[in-house]
Parts: sequence; C-alpha cells; structure tokens
Amino acid sequence: MSAHAATLPPATPWRQGLRYGMLGFPLAFVALPLYVVLPNHYAAVHGVPLAWLGAVLLAARALDAVADPWIGRWADALLGCASAPQRAWQVSAVAAIGVAVGFHGLFSPPSGHGPGWLLAWCGGWLLLTYFAYSVLSVIHQAWGAQLGGDATQRARIVAWREGLALAGVLVASALPSLAGLQWTALALAAALVAGLAGLARAPRAEPGPVGSAEPAPWLLPFRSPGFRRLLGVYLINGIAGAVPATLVLFFIRDRLQSQAFEPVFLIVYFAAAGLSIPVWVRLVARIGLARAWAIGMAIAIASFTGTAWLGPGDVLAYAAICVGSGIALGADLALPSALLVGVIQQAGHAGRAEGAYVGWWNFATKLNLAVAAGLALPLLQAFGYAPGRQDPAALDALGFAYGLLPCALKFMALACLLRCLRRSGEGALQ
Repeated sequence: MSAHAATLPPATPWRQGLRYGMLGFPLAFVALPLYVVLPNHYAAVHGVPLAWLGAVLLAARALDAVADPWIGRWADALLGCASAPQRAWQVSAVAAIGVAVGFHGLFSPPSGHGPGWLLAWCGGWLLLTYFAYSVLSVIHQAWGAQLGGDATQRARIVAWREGLALAGVLVASALPSLAGLQWTALALAAALVAGLAGLARAPRAEPGPVGSAEPAPWLLPFRSPGFRRLLGVYLINGIAGAVPATLVLFFIRDRLQSQAFEPVFLIVYFAAAGLSIPVWVRLVARIGLARAWAIGMAIAIASFTGTAWLGPGDVLAYAAICVGSGIALGADLALPSALLVGVIQQAGHAGRAEGAYVGWWNFATKLNLAVAAGLALPLLQAFGYAPGRQDPAALDALGFAYGLLPCALKFMALACLLRCLRRSGEGALQ
C-alpha cells in the first residue's frame, strides 16, 4: 500500500467513527464473559477445581496468544491489496460465526459429567472461540491502525472503538445475571451482525497497487526500539489489570459478600471508563499520549490501594473505588493503542505492517490474561481459598491478590513509563 491517506478527515465525523467502532461492541461483549464470568461459572456452578481450571485457561490462552503474531502477518497480506476491504470483511464474517458458535458452546456444557470431561469441553470450545475472536479483533484493529493521523486523531479513532467496546462491556456485565447466558449468546450474535454491517461501510485507508504489499516479517516490530519499550510497559500494566479482572467476582461474592450488587459494581466501573474517554482524548491534545497515560496509571494506584482492606458490606467504599479505577481504565483503553500507531508510523512501517504490530500487541494482551489465570487461581487454592469459603486466612490471600498485587505491578509500569519520558520524552516510545 501507499502511505495510506485515510478517508477520515482530522475531525472524525461521528457517523464514520460509529461505523468503524461498532464491531468493538460485540468484541468486548464476548470478552467480559470469557475472561471474567467463565472462571467463576465453571468453578462455582460446575464444581471444577481452581487449580485444574487455571491450568486449562493458561494453556488455552497461551496457545491463543501464540497464534496472534501469525494472524497479524496474515492480516497484513489480507489488507495489502486493492480488494482489501471486501476480503477483510468476508474473513471477518466467517470469524464472527466462529465466535458466536463457540460462545454458545462454552456456556452450554451438558449436565451429568465430571470435572475432567467439563475441563475438556471448556478447553475445546475455548480454542475455537479464541481463534475466531483473534482473527476478528486483529483485522479490526489493523484496519483502524491503517487510518493513521496525528496523536489526537489516532486517539479519536481508538476512542470510538474502545468507547463502543465499553458499551458492550456494560451490557455484558448485566445481561447474564438479568436474562441468563442463553439470551446473552443470542444478543452477541445480533451485535456481531450489526458490527459487520457497520464495518462494511467504515472509513478505510487508500489501497496501493495489487501485490504492492508483501506480508511483513513476523519479527519486524521488534526492530523498533520504541515498540520494545512500549510493549514492556504495556505488558506490566496489562498484568496489573488482568489479575483483578480474573478475581473480581470471587472478591465481590466472598470478600464483600455483596453478590446482589455485582451488576451495579461492573456497570459503575465500565460507565466511569466510558465517560472518561472523551476527557482523556482532550488531555492528549494538551500534554500528549504518554503523559496522559502516566496520569491514568497514577489514578489507578491511588484509587485501588485500599481495596485489600475492604470487608463484608463495604458497598459504598467499593463503588467509589470502581469509579476511580474505571476512570483510569479509560486511559488504558484509549491511549496505549494510539501510541502503538505512532510507533508504526515512526518506524516507517505504516501501510504494510499494521497487522504484524497488532498481532504482537494482542499476544501481549492475552499473555497477561493467561498469566493472571494460570498463576492467581492455583496460588489462591494453595492458600486454602475456594469459592464460597469464609476462612479468614483464605480471604486475606484473596484480598492481597486482588487489591495489593495489581497496585505493585501498576507502580512498576508507571516507573518504566516515566523513565522513558525522562530519557527523551514521548519520542522514546516512538
């Protein structure tokens, strides 16, 4: 492709942003049950031991993460021809079918089987769902990355995608408890159809001559020092977010003993994130992407530190924490991906390697989730915690893992980001 002059003008019309971002709704809609509801569903509802479940989740997520760089390289070939929009849309449609079918299978295991059979069922459907989800999300993100632009426009493009993703998370946080998982699966299928319809009319980068873009080498992104630095910060920060995401339902139900407020907490958290995204985009225009992200990390640490000391009935205090950490989540969603597009542009790889970069980026995201599930769940079982138990020592371990460990990791990520900024400003990440 050429330098990819996007059809998006500097001030993104809301219709164009909506058409591109719509697919973010179902992608986030499916992600919340997969990463938050699924562990609790198989452990608490079906009685699968935490250590075994953690091992299956770690293996499935690790395999899925390894596939992402290869999917990214394939996406570059797919998007690198004159018929790119049509081909990309067709592949996305097939992947969407896989997501819908896999999601239904995951949350509909036949009754009357033991833990081993349930783990095999879970693992098999996870592999299908994860692979289809990866294809769909990598194409969607690479499509947006090719639109390019300055820091503010990149933040706007990501904000449309992530803002609609948060809307999907909000619906997914309430729908399973209000309508059940079967209706949730039907809602997901409908949202995927709507997202694909939007993508068919979404803004796109201008393609170059047929055959002008060969797939980038799959290790090409690591030749960029900016990408290596940004990925390191993103990895540490991502693990800090993945640990509480894995443990949140256990914490609400057993530490706070406030299961009735579970949908309220999730809605408050994700609503705060969604409402904060326009504020973060405005802040980017004033101080830049990296500095705005650093402020978001600091807010996350300040708001989440007290979580480990909460106990039964501390509903208002936890709701306030959800607001503060949700505002920080808005920065985590909108700003790192916009920084990534700047890295691609600075490295001279715009228009031919967005998929390779996005593939490794998604690899890091899923590696975070795999590490969180594969380590946190078995460690909690080793300390005597199991869903529904009220042993004080086990609940203390849950509070430490959910509240303090993420803050320590977030502080490490903030220190790394500030070090980059002190060295050479935001250019250190580009």
